Amino acid sequence: MQYIKKKLKIENIYVENIAKKYSTPTYCYSYKLLKENINRFKRNFKSFSPLICFSVKSNNNLSLLREIKKFGFGADVVSIGELMIALKAGINPKKIVFSGVGKTPEEIKHAINKKILLINAESKSEIKEIDKIAKSVNKKVQIGVRLNPDTNAKTLNQISTGKKDDKFGVNKKTLIDIINFCNNSENLKLKCLSVHIGSQILDYKPYEKMLAVLNKILNESKHKFDFIDLGGGMGISYDKKSKKLDYKKYNNAIKKFLKKHKSKIIFEPGRSIVGNIGFLVSKVIYIKKSEKKDFIILDTAMNDLMRPALYGAEHKILPSIKSNQKSVKIYEFVGPICESTDKFSVIKNYQILKEKDLIIICDVGAYGMSLSSNYNLRPKPIELLIKGSKIKVIKKRQKVKDLL
Repeated sequence: MQYIKKKLKIENIYVENIAKKYSTPTYCYSYKLLKENINRFKRNFKSFSPLICFSVKSNNNLSLLREIKKFGFGADVVSIGELMIALKAGINPKKIVFSGVGKTPEEIKHAINKKILLINAESKSEIKEIDKIAKSVNKKVQIGVRLNPDTNAKTLNQISTGKKDDKFGVNKKTLIDIINFCNNSENLKLKCLSVHIGSQILDYKPYEKMLAVLNKILNESKHKFDFIDLGGGMGISYDKKSKKLDYKKYNNAIKKFLKKHKSKIIFEPGRSIVGNIGFLVSKVIYIKKSEKKDFIILDTAMNDLMRPALYGAEHKILPSIKSNQKSVKIYEFVGPICESTDKFSVIKNYQILKEKDLIIICDVGAYGMSLSSNYNLRPKPIELLIKGSKIKVIKKRQKVKDLL
């Protein structure tokens, strides 16, 4: 995004023109940024050519998945719905990994029938269920098992997944038990050791610690895993204060690990691929003045963008037209939903806004639309893919009659 003569553009399209033609709220995605992110990710790890499985939970738009697939990506899915949309997008089943702690028998059976690469299990009970279903359909199934490495990713508690008190993965003792179970099964092939320590990680050191735990476990278990699934979790900069993850140091740590363990690496990035490509265009409905601050009431609400209400996440908010006039009041950007958590940011020294002005909430490409809902019976926004001077509607705006 850039300002041209004080007016904000996404690629070659003015935000004002987007709002005029498509109304608000509107999700916009930049193809240029998507392509840059994918190529940067592949370039950073090209020395060992990992299998990159895009995390569908971060953004499940069918058109975006089709674009991502063109770059050779597979998919990391966590539900039968995500598996079905990944296949609909044309992603090769042999590049699909099914993760998650609570797969139902129906989901397991569907994954087996579609002959996907791996079902990554997270408990011995799940392993037994897969074994039972595989036996009933007379198939040998490739599985992985997710290890909980008890590693603090130094991220928000709500998106931490690798500490011993988190619900994800199994401990070392259970892992050894599972290896023995699989070795005695006629229907399971234990191919992968999986680990995922959290999301929005900006420090490479937790990854180094995770690799050290994996190294120790692999040496003790003596089981040959064809794949090591390192998950994703790579963070992005949501504000100027955030540091950037040092991919070079993470890459070097993995190369060092691979000298001892000859396995194919799998990555499951989501946010690092689509996080910064998304922008939510919104309109100021009312400005409600109070003694200490002014409430900037938007036509965008927590049902459209849940992250601030769910995690207390902060997103940059930009005006569509730049001005040097600053407000003496604090601005609190809020939505119209009857919840106190329906707010996006509290900002000092913001430029003066008027009713009907447009603002843009940045970096909403990951866990924006995929976490959206119809709370308060509000229709979901339209989604647009912007490619230079072209706009493609990749999801129509819902209408109230659709919900009724």
